[in-house]
Amino acid sequence: MSRSNLAPDTALAARLFDDLRAKSFDGVGITREAYGPGERMAHALVREAAEALDLDCEADPVGNLHMVLRGADPSAKRIVMGSHLDSVPQGGNFDGAAGVLAGLAAVAGLRAAGITPRCDVAVMAIRAEEAGAWFPTSYPGSRGALGLLPAGELAIRNMATGRTLAEHMVEEGFDPGFVERGKRVLTADNTAAFVEVHIEQGPVLDAEGIPVGIVTGIPGSRRHRVGRVHGEWNHSGGTPRRYRADAAIALAEFAVALDDAWGRLEAQGHKMVCTFCTLATSPEAGFTKIAGEASFMLDIRSVSPASVDALFEEVHRLVPQIEARRGVRFDLGVETGSVAAPMDAGLRAGLIEAARAGSVPFLEMASGGGHDAAAFNAAGIPAAMVFVRNQNGSHNPHEAMRMEDFDAACRVLTRWLVETAA
Repeated sequence: MSRSNLAPDTALAARLFDDLRAKSFDGVGITREAYGPGERMAHALVREAAEALDLDCEADPVGNLHMVLRGADPSAKRIVMGSHLDSVPQGGNFDGAAGVLAGLAAVAGLRAAGITPRCDVAVMAIRAEEAGAWFPTSYPGSRGALGLLPAGELAIRNMATGRTLAEHMVEEGFDPGFVERGKRVLTADNTAAFVEVHIEQGPVLDAEGIPVGIVTGIPGSRRHRVGRVHGEWNHSGGTPRRYRADAAIALAEFAVALDDAWGRLEAQGHKMVCTFCTLATSPEAGFTKIAGEASFMLDIRSVSPASVDALFEEVHRLVPQIEARRGVRFDLGVETGSVAAPMDAGLRAGLIEAARAGSVPFLEMASGGGHDAAAFNAAGIPAAMVFVRNQNGSHNPHEAMRMEDFDAACRVLTRWLVETAA
């Protein structure tokens, strides 16, 4: 066993990134459909690379691919690294794939250095993390493996094909009955840790000039997906201001006032994001009409539930004030949300030590989006994430992760892996 020549095989990852792009370019961006042909292609591609590294490869009953470097002690809990290979329509090439290829690069580095880990080390290509772009659900691949996917969700329908999640699983050769029987592949009894490398989906690392982020937690959220403001339709030329019940102006006032409240809370130390994902009048609106109805989607997220709750207190303070002032009625609709997932303190400390030992600059930061690591956290398996600096955001064709930054993240992951598992 020698660690003197230990380095991740980022050249392998670079070739795989190129192959993934070439085989899933849709003319604008990258499309790899969850439980569809694009994701199928990607899984086959990485499986071929893993088999060339003599890894043991097996798909679990819900379709996740486990590529395993066997350790000296088969009874020891395994370490899992990975992410997803599906994409949003016309997305970028690095979102998700970076985590799978970072895991392969790290394991290839151990193989090249002649290192046999004490426990099994698995690279996991997880199905359908981007399910929200195809099915109205979250993390069916990881939750299916962890025993957290309710059987009722198998009946949800793909928004493009109209077929159910169960039908798509069967079409891809998998077994939705595994979920119906309440089975699980990964548990806290057989899995020691899950570490996910992922591109940062915002501008922080690039703005700060830092290549790597060590994630403190994945945010929880409170959301109103079908909010409406009901006013009164009237003629835009014949109705003076004092007689108007303008739903559009009331919604605009609400958005600006809530943004101001967010700024005040942020100045008090709360860290969160608040997004009006849509702000719209109804299809009946025309050039000569005062809007009698407007709609919105509101998404408030933070690692701290108290911060989300503080801004929601402002929501419920502002709504009746605007209703009284504008003569409108708000219907917030059903509230949905998710629970925050703090990353494991011990894993974070190990990743920080690996970054420092490898002289890799890093920033401790919260995630803005959701990730499969949240599902592992919910299952009681210690989870952590490493972000890679990325330009031009995510979920668009212009993702621009630099390979030198990816290499820095891979070096952190590989050093952590050898200190933990070897």
